[in-house]
Amino acid sequence: MQSVFLLTGSNMGDAIAHVKYAFTQIQTRIGSIKAASFLYQTAPWGNTNQQNFVNQVLQVDTNLSAQDVLQTLLDIELQMGRSRNLKWEPRVIDIDLLFYGSDVIQSKDLTVPHPLLHQRMFTLIPLAQIAPNFIHPTLNSSIAQLLASCEDTSEVTKIETK
Repeated sequence: MQSVFLLTGSNMGDAIAHVKYAFTQIQTRIGSIKAASFLYQTAPWGNTNQQNFVNQVLQVDTNLSAQDVLQTLLDIELQMGRSRNLKWEPRVIDIDLLFYGSDVIQSKDLTVPHPLLHQRMFTLIPLAQIAPNFIHPTLNSSIAQLLASCEDTSEVTKIETK
């Protein structure tokens, strides 16, 4: 059993519903969700000329290999209507594999830990909510420490849901 951290996000259509649907698909196809952050409205990153995102971080216990987790996430994105045309384009769903336990993986189609997570407030704020003491395996800093030193000034706001 491996504990993985995933970041879900959407900025098309009913973004909250898309993130919630991804949650159910992850729970069904990847493994048991052990922790879930609040939903956050976040400014777009990279290409700022688009709608704000809804993001959530999940901690999931899985028996799948990192490669199988990645393939399942890509399958969920495809099933939900994700197309990949341009980098940082609007998307119905985006699911990133942030951490696969404390493993460090470098392959042609998978890099774990996610190489940009420590530069992104929209990732660090929800991650710090559920795992502030988790140690980044290559930066040797806790998520709370990475959040405190992050230079990203993008706005991240908790969404009040009923």
